[in-house]
Amino acid sequence: MDQEQRMLQETRAIWATAICFLLGAGIGTAVLWGNARPVAGDGSVGIPAAIIAGVIAAASFVVSTRLFRRGDHASMPRWQVVISSLSAVALTIAFAGVTALGVLLAGEVLGVGLQGLELPSVGGGIITGVASAIGGRLAFDSGIGLRTTDLANLMFGYLIIGTLFAMLTAADPRWWEHNFSQLGIGAGAWAFNGTLVVAGILAATVGSYIGRDLHRIRGDEDLGRIAWVVVLWAATGLALAGVGLFPLERILVLHNIASVSTLVLFVAAAVVTTMAIPGPPTTLVQTTVGTALLLVVAFVLADGFHLYSLTVLEVIVIGLGLLWLTTLVRILAVLTPATTRPSARGSLLRR
Repeated sequence: MDQEQRMLQETRAIWATAICFLLGAGIGTAVLWGNARPVAGDGSVGIPAAIIAGVIAAASFVVSTRLFRRGDHASMPRWQVVISSLSAVALTIAFAGVTALGVLLAGEVLGVGLQGLELPSVGGGIITGVASAIGGRLAFDSGIGLRTTDLANLMFGYLIIGTLFAMLTAADPRWWEHNFSQLGIGAGAWAFNGTLVVAGILAATVGSYIGRDLHRIRGDEDLGRIAWVVVLWAATGLALAGVGLFPLERILVLHNIASVSTLVLFVAAAVVTTMAIPGPPTTLVQTTVGTALLLVVAFVLADGFHLYSLTVLEVIVIGLGLLWLTTLVRILAVLTPATTRPSARGSLLRR
């Protein structure tokens, strides 16, 4: 890409940011018109602002994708177009969720620091416009050229934002004495459970992008192996979403099955993905083996010696999983060609 094209992209991104701000400010002012509202809590600016900013961010991603990636599907067979389109839909939902939760988290933090502050409709509209501009700009940039590394970072950020918001709004302030699933109980349970559902969608989409990268590296001759990688990541995402769809207080058995399945499927996806990469790279193999050993040690210390609580064990497991995934996507970023690779096979099931 030459300098002129990059400048054109930047100009369009600036215009997108300005348009998102104006839309957010205008719609926000209209929706919030009336009495002044607090920053957070019941009847606050937060929820309307989060919904408006989330919708605008999703729309910004769709517009950007159509502008900059319109020709990607031109030479692809139907099955490849379907997978790519499903990934785009999942990402649109994800950008809306990330933006909305980010606004809600910021509102809760500001509500603690600015207790008693109430915003008039215009002030609330401006806040909504700023949130829409930030979310819209990030989504627009992602539509220009989203890499697997960017998508993984998006998932990490979303998990952190969602979990922090769930902590701030938890019905039981001592949830940490039990496990993270306690955040999915009570009046504010939707925050944690919703985070897990969207995170599951993101995990499945990460798997789709990993499959895309592997196809660019290996080509059609390894589509069978690549398909298994994508299926395992999709199953991992489905299981993670199931943890949120089956809250602990309502469907305990299904909640526990989904939780265990998420861990087992993630490990299976990690192993199969590692073996699907040419080589496979020594760094990735070492990280995979080391992560597996550390997971075993963590379980033994928690269950056998009771050195720490289940919450601490969950933090260790999640941290190790994200560490491994970071290594994977960084290695893929080095190995994967930047150009799109249409498949020469008309069917995914038949040669």
